[in-house]
Amino acid sequence: MTYVVTDNCVRCKYMDCVEVCPVDCFYEGENMLVIHPDECIDCGVCEPECPAEAIKPDTEPGLEKWLTVNAEYADKWPNITVKREAPDDAKEWDGKPNKFEQYFSAEPGQGD
Repeated sequence: MTYVVTDNCVRCKYMDCVEVCPVDCFYEGENMLVIHPDECIDCGVCEPECPAEAIKPDTEPGLEKWLTVNAEYADKWPNITVKREAPDDAKEWDGKPNKFEQYFSAEPGQGD
């Protein structure tokens, strides 16, 4: 089992989860984070830290797409272990539907 980052991270990109991860399994894209499923130890400390509630255990039904997205981009994006500030408009994006389809960027973030 692993945890996955889902749709609500897009354009919110809070990084509270990054600083609590004991195995540094977060990777940064331009406008969201992902978790590397082969590195995640299923400790769950990241899930309650996400203000946008975008982190879920992959055992929840319907998250197969997110497991694929997280695995694909964790192999392409740089590792992030240091919390930075969320975008200024993060709260405005929190909870908006279909953000992945409309606003996702495959471009990498800056990483550490």
